[in-house]
Amino acid sequence: MGPHSDRPTTNYRGPILDRRQREETTTDQRLLDSRGASDWLHTDPWRVLRIQSEFVEGFGALAEMPSAVTVFGSARTPVDSDEYELGRRVGGELAKAGYAVITGGGPGAMEAANRGASEAGGFSVGLGIELPFEQGLNDWVDLGVNFRYFFVRKTMFVKYSQAFVCLPGGFGTLDELFEALTLVQTRKVTRFPIILLGTAYWSGLLDWIRGTLVESGKVSATDVDLLQCTDSVEDVLAAISASRREDADSARVEGDPS
Repeated sequence: MGPHSDRPTTNYRGPILDRRQREETTTDQRLLDSRGASDWLHTDPWRVLRIQSEFVEGFGALAEMPSAVTVFGSARTPVDSDEYELGRRVGGELAKAGYAVITGGGPGAMEAANRGASEAGGFSVGLGIELPFEQGLNDWVDLGVNFRYFFVRKTMFVKYSQAFVCLPGGFGTLDELFEALTLVQTRKVTRFPIILLGTAYWSGLLDWIRGTLVESGKVSATDVDLLQCTDSVEDVLAAISASRREDADSARVEGDPS
């Protein structure tokens, strides 16, 4: 037994590591939960300052980062799985192509992408989140920021990424996927590639979108084109490169005085 074997499990409070007594609720939960005493009326205005500080910390940490691609995926992906190896490979190839690799900073597929980027000599970034259970940033993160609020963290993903790559994942991955898809569809952000990596995993979702959402008129057929699905890491790089060329061509056309 080590000298600290009697310590409580590590707890993260935003950017703060705290090995004392763990709180049973998260900052997001305390912000959004209006049940109970009315003292939230007095504390919510002060929470605005904490939210502001998270934006300032995130912008300050990431402002000078090179062009980046965010890789999403399950925290439950086993290290010895094909999906982990795929994440490791995509992280490495993105790094070799000159992109920083951003993940949620956790284990599983996120660790795989960070690991691949780090092993390839690239810039490996993890944007963590306060959770009621242990997670923390994986050991392959070069630059890590822990957030209290999901919506602040999501802003950082979108603001600093030129593309999103989604490895097989669960609710968290789906949340980020559809958030990005909605922002692009509604033109709240400039269009960027959203790539699903793993056709066997994602084909059922795409079939449902086409067969249910499109057929019932809930989305248009062109909306489906905002998603790309492949098994090839090379296709991922090609899609991102093509998008960057289109952006550069558009910028040249807009800047042409003639």
